[in-house]
Amino acid sequence: MASDPTAGGAPAEMPVEPDDAVDIPAKPEAAGDLQQLQAEKADLQDKLLRALAEAQNVRRRAQQDVERERKFGIERFAKDVLSVADNLGRALSVLPGNAGAVDPALKNVIVGVQATERELQSVLERHGVTRIEALGKPFNAEFHQAMMEVEDPSVPAGTVVQELIPGYLIAGRLLRAAMVGVSKGGPAMRPASNEN
Repeated sequence: MASDPTAGGAPAEMPVEPDDAVDIPAKPEAAGDLQQLQAEKADLQDKLLRALAEAQNVRRRAQQDVERERKFGIERFAKDVLSVADNLGRALSVLPGNAGAVDPALKNVIVGVQATERELQSVLERHGVTRIEALGKPFNAEFHQAMMEVEDPSVPAGTVVQELIPGYLIAGRLLRAAMVGVSKGGPAMRPASNEN
């Protein structure tokens, strides 16, 4: 029978293997190592600040894109709806002014078309689409498209005297320019003063 070294309560001595899993950094031995660590720290801080600034810029651009889409996302739809508004306006302009007094049925049609046009304008305004007031205003190439000149010596030259097709803005930006007739032959228009 072989003898057991642990028999009789004596502890067995086992060899201990060194644990290589623990990585203990070496102490910096010179001032050069300290300067290198400080330079590395400054570099990492710079990279962190640049990454944070870039993330903030990305968030800001995304927020601006969302806001722009919210304001102007209906632009194509609004342009299509403007043709409906134009047709309602044309229908009202060709109806005789005294037709309601002659035929009560025609009066009801006129009142209905007028109510429909008012409702359409109200819906457009709720969604940021507003009509450009052009008649009697000085011609402004940013908002008006001159289709013809009208000889009228009683009105200052360059004044909008006829609106062929109304113009519209969407959230303050031009959606469609007003097509207008502009006066000529009248006195020169005085520049607007800044006094109120």
